[in-house]
Amino acid sequence: MAHRLEGKAREEALALLENWQVTEGRDAIRRVFTFANFNEAFGFMSRVALQAEKHDHHPEWSNVYRTVDVTLTTHSANGLTELDIKLARFMDKAAG
Repeated sequence: MAHRLEGKAREEALALLENWQVTEGRDAIRRVFTFANFNEAFGFMSRVALQAEKHDHHPEWSNVYRTVDVTLTTHSANGLTELDIKLARFMDKAAG
């Protein structure tokens, strides 16, 4: 089971993420990705879906045309964990 990130470990983990924002009102992070078109957005989501399934850790997300809105949190830990940080970093790379 994943454990919530707290204190210095949380600060250090969040420092690795440039374009993610802490979600107000809950222990989660959020980022909106914008792509050139729907095909690129859907391709990104497909790559992330394969990674998420591999690690049994799935994002909360929505897609409208070329925009993908993502929130990451670990429900079983009731907050942000290393799983979220790893998936966020993968998403950053997948988005190019």
